[in-house]
Amino acid sequence: MDFGRLITAMVTPFDRNGQINWDETARLIEHLIVDQKSDSLVIAGTTGESPTLSETEKLELFSFAVKQAAGRSKIIAGTGSNDTVHSAELTKKAEDCGVDGILLVAPYYNKPNQEGLYRHFEAIAAATSLPVMLYNVPGRTGISLSTATTLRLAQLPNIVATKECASIDQVTSIVAGAPDGFIVYSGDDSAALPALSVGAYGIVSVASHIAGAQMKDMIHAYVEGDVKEAAKLHQSLFPLFKGLFECPEPLPNPSAVKFALTERGYQVGDVRLPLVSPSENEAAFIRRILSSL
Repeated sequence: MDFGRLITAMVTPFDRNGQINWDETARLIEHLIVDQKSDSLVIAGTTGESPTLSETEKLELFSFAVKQAAGRSKIIAGTGSNDTVHSAELTKKAEDCGVDGILLVAPYYNKPNQEGLYRHFEAIAAATSLPVMLYNVPGRTGISLSTATTLRLAQLPNIVATKECASIDQVTSIVAGAPDGFIVYSGDDSAALPALSVGAYGIVSVASHIAGAQMKDMIHAYVEGDVKEAAKLHQSLFPLFKGLFECPEPLPNPSAVKFALTERGYQVGDVRLPLVSPSENEAAFIRRILSSL
C-alpha cells in the first residue's frame, strides 16, 4: 500500500452542539483532496480528537470518509489506544468499514516497556489484513518507541510504515536499518524537509489543512532534486508550521488549526473539552500567520 507522500491528519468538524457536522466533514474532505492535494487522510487520529470520540462516532467517520473519498485518497483509520484488546477489536471493525490502512499510536499513560510495546503492536497487527502505520509521539504518550523496537516491528508483514515524532536522529536510524518496503513519515510539519533529507518518505501533516498544496510542491521539488526551491518553500511555510503549535504559547493540537480553518471559511466548530479554543491573543496571532501566507 502506497499512502503517498502527503498525508493529512484530518480534524473532525463539529456543529454548534458539539456533534459531528457531516455536511462540513464532506466539504473538508473535498478541500483536502482537491485543493490541498492530500494523498491520504488519517481519520479519528489525535488531530481528529480521538480521545473524545465514541467508538460509534469513529466507525461512522471511517465509513463516511471511505464513501466521500471514493478512491481518490487513501483513508487511514486511527484505531490506537492504550488498551490492546479494544484497539484490536476497533481495528477489525475499521477494516469492515472499508478503510485502506490503520494508524496505531503508542499506548499512552500506562507506560509499557519496549517488550510491552512490541507485543501491543504485534497483537493489533495480527487482528487485521490491512497495512499498519506505527505512530511514535513521546510528547503526547509519555513513552518512546525505540529504534530497535520499531525495526523489530518492521519485520512483521503488514507493519509497513511509521509516523515518527521523536527526533531527526531517530528518523535517520530507522531509515538506515529498515527493511525494503518499510517507510518513515515525519509527524512534525517543521521537520518535514529535514526528515526527507535523511531518507524519510513524506509527512503526516496538520498544516496541510491550510497549505497542503504548497507542501506538496516542497516535497516534489526535493524529490526532483531542486533542493534550493524546496528550502525556499520550507522557509516560507515555517511560520505556519511553528505557529500552529506555539501560537505564541503552546496550544494543544487541533485547537489552532481548527480556528485557522474557520478563518478560511470552513465551519469545523470548536474543540471538545478538555481542549479549548484559542484565546483572543492566540486568535490574533493565528490571523497574522494566515495573512502572511
